[in-house]
Amino acid sequence: MNNNIINLIATIILSLSIIFGWQYFVVKPEQKKQQRQITVQKAENLKKQQLKALVEPAADIVVQEESQVQRIKIESESLTGSISLKGLRFDDLILKKYKQDLSKNSPEVRLFSPANTENAYFAEIGLVSNLSSVKLPNNDTIWNSDSEILSPEKPVNLFWVNEDGVKFLVTITVDENYLFTIEQTIVNNSDKELPVQSYGLINRKYITIEKAVNILHQGPIGCIDENLKEYSYDDIKDKKSEKFAASKVDWIGITDKYWLSSLIPDKSSNYSSNFNYALKQGAERYQVDFISPVQIIKPGENFSIKSRIFAGAKKVDLFDKYEKQYDIKLFDRAIDFGWFYIITKPVFYAMNFFYGYVGNFGVSILIVTVIIKLLMFTLANKSYRSMKKMKNLQPEIDRIKNLYSDDKARLNQEIMALYKKEKVNPIAGCLPILVQIPVFFSIYKVLYVTIEMRQAPFYGWIKDLSASDPTTIFNLFGLLPFSPPSFLMIGAWPILMAITMFLQQKMSPEPADPMQAQVMKFMPLIFLFMFSSFPVGLLIYWSWNNILSIIQQYYINKFN
Repeated sequence: MNNNIINLIATIILSLSIIFGWQYFVVKPEQKKQQRQITVQKAENLKKQQLKALVEPAADIVVQEESQVQRIKIESESLTGSISLKGLRFDDLILKKYKQDLSKNSPEVRLFSPANTENAYFAEIGLVSNLSSVKLPNNDTIWNSDSEILSPEKPVNLFWVNEDGVKFLVTITVDENYLFTIEQTIVNNSDKELPVQSYGLINRKYITIEKAVNILHQGPIGCIDENLKEYSYDDIKDKKSEKFAASKVDWIGITDKYWLSSLIPDKSSNYSSNFNYALKQGAERYQVDFISPVQIIKPGENFSIKSRIFAGAKKVDLFDKYEKQYDIKLFDRAIDFGWFYIITKPVFYAMNFFYGYVGNFGVSILIVTVIIKLLMFTLANKSYRSMKKMKNLQPEIDRIKNLYSDDKARLNQEIMALYKKEKVNPIAGCLPILVQIPVFFSIYKVLYVTIEMRQAPFYGWIKDLSASDPTTIFNLFGLLPFSPPSFLMIGAWPILMAITMFLQQKMSPEPADPMQAQVMKFMPLIFLFMFSSFPVGLLIYWSWNNILSIIQQYYINKFN
């Protein structure tokens, strides 16, 4: 077997290894869940030498019975919940447009929860000072409000006055989606200078994390100095703290597969920021936070600073909108499009575009596949011709092998000369496969990480394109009262994919090398088991791609 054929087989094996490894070592058929307990509280006072440090995680969180806490109700098209007037904490937030699962009575997705609940998760925007004598609003402060309801049409104005007559004003607005804007104003009516720093933090206590190693990022994330920073929970746990000195902070937050909570500080200055881990009283605690430089407010002067909190679904169009509207760098990277970002995002745009016309993402996948196939037709045609020439040249190649069997250098030289004379590229036959690999991974990523694909139905029994085919041939697709183990969950779509792959191979020219031909015969069966737990949307793409390849091959065979 000459070196070119070896390279060809190696390329195909490498391609299959990538897909195999992706499935069995990265995407587990039944993703395990692990629970983490996390909680953090800001420090109320900073020592003088800590002016440039962050708000440190405290040992305990002061909680209060919900019946005793005054709240501002949040009501918008996308959100419901409330803000605690004690400490001005965003700790009660429900996403109205999303259910936890597909069951009829499924509750809506809850993002934020108060500190005294099992799944505590909240955000704060506030002020600290290096001087203990400066009386600032803190966790025990009860703010006064001019309204009981916050909505896109009606902002809420809060105020609090300290014993020195310094007035603290906060205006909170929310848009129709998931963005809160918090403007803090300090009116220094005292006769003293006020050194203050603005801070923001997000913390969690007890969350459920889908275990999906290397498939997508979950945990602390942010854009600092226009670079994306991603740290897994384990990374921060090992390091205890990841600090970033005074720098440009576009946004920092904590991300899940489909949901993001993030802080977007005012762009008027640089900030120190921190991703924190602490273990207190047996509970794991994680926090992301930022703090501004010291601002001196002289007597009689006012000072204002504006920050934002995003808390909601990771929708591509929303991130694009906010990124442009507020100049938030790399905000769309909160959606983990992966290594093939440059391909994956355009693939999503194409799917989303056609979805706007057909109203079904499954149909949109079919349309995008047709377009990709048309764009690759010329390459496929060249590949066919090259494979045909290789097959016709096989007798001459065998003659050269017999003639120079004892001289490897001369053998390779003669074969390369033959390829050059006949204008044959020995690896052209596998080029369509190589080109499809990034497309395959891009579609996989779109299905796996975009909220738009979550619980998106197709037709028939497919209720969620991002989940695996729920049927299996081993109970006759639900006709038998038997639930097979996960490795036997081979549904209708994986079977259709394998059948169409087999038919496609039958119509394609056989590889010139007999060993390669034998390997290729087993590929449909191997792919059947490999792909059975992949998102069914990907199987729909691959099956449809095979059908189009059969039609394409028929056309090429007829006219070539």
